[in-house]
Amino acid sequence: MAAELRSTFEGSTMVLTISNPEHRNALSPEMYAAGVEALNVAETNPDVRCVVLTGEGEVFCAGGNLQRLLGNRQKPPQVQAQSIEQLHSWVEAIRAFPKPIIAAVEGPAAGAGFSLALACDLIVAARNAVFVMAYSSVALSPDGGGSWSLSHLLPRQLVNELLMGGERIGAQRLHELGVVNRLCDAGQALGTAFEWSGKLAARAPNVMASIKELVGDAASRTLPEQLAAERDHFVKNLHHPNGGIGISAFLNKQTPRYE
Repeated sequence: MAAELRSTFEGSTMVLTISNPEHRNALSPEMYAAGVEALNVAETNPDVRCVVLTGEGEVFCAGGNLQRLLGNRQKPPQVQAQSIEQLHSWVEAIRAFPKPIIAAVEGPAAGAGFSLALACDLIVAARNAVFVMAYSSVALSPDGGGSWSLSHLLPRQLVNELLMGGERIGAQRLHELGVVNRLCDAGQALGTAFEWSGKLAARAPNVMASIKELVGDAASRTLPEQLAAERDHFVKNLHHPNGGIGISAFLNKQTPRYE
């Protein structure tokens, strides 16, 4: 069975499934390109309010295919550089996508699989899920933004433990550290993500986009710059049709239906 990134729909949620069960859902350049394309399509589709990224079966993603990486050692370095740039284009697309993206993680999320989960806005994980930056175990260094994401989320000493030692960390510990949002029983990650995406989809999509942009830019801004951005987004959203819908519904004790 060929490795692929499948795109399906569950109501207003687009589901992207990493499917390469023969190799524990290892990634491929074709998946990177498909991921960017799928998000480009979803961004302009008003029927898509959320995206869920998951893996087929009981594994989220084993990261890179080591056989392919070994083969790339016999090719010019630019071959691997281009492959990583494609992965990074997908990561950047996830971060820039104006709608919520939830990672639904079952089982192992290793290497670039861990990086992809970290790139998402929210993480739902089965209690038996295991996360590992396995790069140093095969004499490689991180990619996919893993070192950036972890350094923004966790203390430096813990990041070094995970990256230098290739230490495994469970979903429970990451939940306690605030990296995993919600825990669930094994086999329930996708269903839990759907339940959450349905609730997010019922909120104003322009506000979801503003929040994602504000949070994404906050770390690189001074407080005055962030305050100015918050002002501009607030005014824009107040004068958006959904602002009137939301305020009126609240005052009239009704359920809003946003555009």
